[in-house]
Amino acid sequence: MKNLQGKIILVCGGATGIGAATVRRLCEEGARVALGDLNIETARVLADELSAKGGEVVAWQYDQSDETTIAALVESVMAHFGGLDGVFANVADIQAVMVDGDILSNDSALWERTLKINVVGTAMLLRATLPHLRERGGGAIVLTSSDAGVVGEPERPAYAASKAGVNSLCRHVASKWGQEGIRCNTVSPGFILTEQLDAAMDQQMKDWMLKGARSPRHGAPGDIAAAVAFLLSDDGEWVNGQTWRVNGGVSFAN
Repeated sequence: MKNLQGKIILVCGGATGIGAATVRRLCEEGARVALGDLNIETARVLADELSAKGGEVVAWQYDQSDETTIAALVESVMAHFGGLDGVFANVADIQAVMVDGDILSNDSALWERTLKINVVGTAMLLRATLPHLRERGGGAIVLTSSDAGVVGEPERPAYAASKAGVNSLCRHVASKWGQEGIRCNTVSPGFILTEQLDAAMDQQMKDWMLKGARSPRHGAPGDIAAAVAFLLSDDGEWVNGQTWRVNGGVSFAN
């Protein structure tokens, strides 16, 4: 990967799954990684593991629903590393997704919780990090989105609306600061078979999930990590304001 060596990248939601795979990939590419997550115990285990292998990873706890902790996270990153070259915002309220039914069943509390973390929290993270990227003369941001934000589904309207909001934030940042060297893109993962899902899901369900793909296998966290690493690197400098569907060909869009 071109010119990720020595770059300082903040990964939010990096303790497990796609986030952890991305932290690992960035370390392999020589980046210096700040890891933010609510699950600080798991985040520190990952940071210690990669640091012992020669990487540079430091973990901090923060809460995506709390602007104060977002600001404190970014301040800690700046104090430790002295700069910032890129951000991967990979946080969403997955627990809310599990009870996200439809317009009639969802109460206002579920809507407020989902939008506060997924949209407002992302906006506050961008608000905290953008000045530091601009001071650097440019930088790269990647946000995690979902096909739910565009395809239309009979369930998960709060989650879908929040991801549509994330896509809009991406285009706003690219439009406002692109000529200053700021790049902002989103990745839209398909079904990713994490270790937890692999252990919990029976083979029949896995086979059913694979039927809709144009790929011979399920997606893995490393597939998304590879796309994120490219977009954060200088190899991706001509990509801006885009949503990449990294989903094994499950869905297409213009």
